[in-house]
Amino acid sequence: MPASDLPATLNSDTHTKQPPVVEGQLDNSFATIDWQVPWLSHITQLIYISNTIERLSRSKSQRNSLDGSNDSKGLDDVKSLDEHDINASDINTPDTIAKVLKTAMMQQAEHLQQPLPQTIPAHDNKPQTLQFVSQNVLPEGEAYEHFIGTTGNIPTRDNLHDLFNGSIWLTFPKTKAMLNYYHMIEIAKQGISERRGRVRDTITVFDENGAVLVTSDSSIGEALVNFDWQTSLVKPRAKWDNPTQPDNSVQAAVYIFGHALLEQLVHPRKPLCAHSIVIHVAQEFFTLSLAERMRYLDDKITKYMDTLLSNDDVKPRQLAPLPILGVPHFWAENANTGFYEDRYVFRNGRRKKDKK
Repeated sequence: MPASDLPATLNSDTHTKQPPVVEGQLDNSFATIDWQVPWLSHITQLIYISNTIERLSRSKSQRNSLDGSNDSKGLDDVKSLDEHDINASDINTPDTIAKVLKTAMMQQAEHLQQPLPQTIPAHDNKPQTLQFVSQNVLPEGEAYEHFIGTTGNIPTRDNLHDLFNGSIWLTFPKTKAMLNYYHMIEIAKQGISERRGRVRDTITVFDENGAVLVTSDSSIGEALVNFDWQTSLVKPRAKWDNPTQPDNSVQAAVYIFGHALLEQLVHPRKPLCAHSIVIHVAQEFFTLSLAERMRYLDDKITKYMDTLLSNDDVKPRQLAPLPILGVPHFWAENANTGFYEDRYVFRNGRRKKDKK
């Protein structure tokens, strides 16, 4: 897929300073999130995160509508949202998203009766417990990834990009820690410059724009890698997981990893293209609960990326392009096979050209 079809925020993890969010408010972009879309269904702590973000967005919207109004009943309604909804006293402060994500991570650890996730130490560093913190704690001039690796602190801004980044940390903490580990290794080798090198470029593309095809049918994965959309997405449609209708007999599913891609999908566009890996599983995988699938996948993806990134010839090109709205059941329009006849989106691909 052409670079123009990649998320515009692909390189936005520079974590530059932003104006602080007004206390207890989120900007209007958060109110546009549809938390019921199928590509968000795998996010850990989705109910808590969505309920909290919706409440905070609604609070801002109601405050704006009441600006200059003497409607005391309306003001009482807003007050009740602040005082009685989810952890409002802890969250309605600056660094709102960091606090939402921190609470979600603590709730998840308590639910699993496990300690909080940790970094993978590189060089002489020790494992650090991961936590979400204000963007303001990131020292001026220090690399974002290096700061996470040495402190466990994930600098978080009050924007959609970092909300979705944090949601992926919650869902795939081991994989995210592994990617950060390889950033640390490469930073130690090459320092910080505009050119990241092939390893860090591959990490960045997957981290920002990645997706994971999980399948017990090897032909589906092979067809995807070979740009054979009919064999991967169209003909085996009945084998694909429908998040709204769980079925233990399905044989394929896609889970989004890239947080910039999730941000772009707040306003879906047909040309949006993920960069994917294929994970082969036994059919029993699809009998697991969604939470069990994610924990299993976190281990599998971690091992996959460790192997991929340790190769001397690793490059972003090894990630398979996947027009994300072409995933069966992700988008209503793809129920019509004509959806896949758009050659601007569903292209023949470089690998078929290379074989000629």
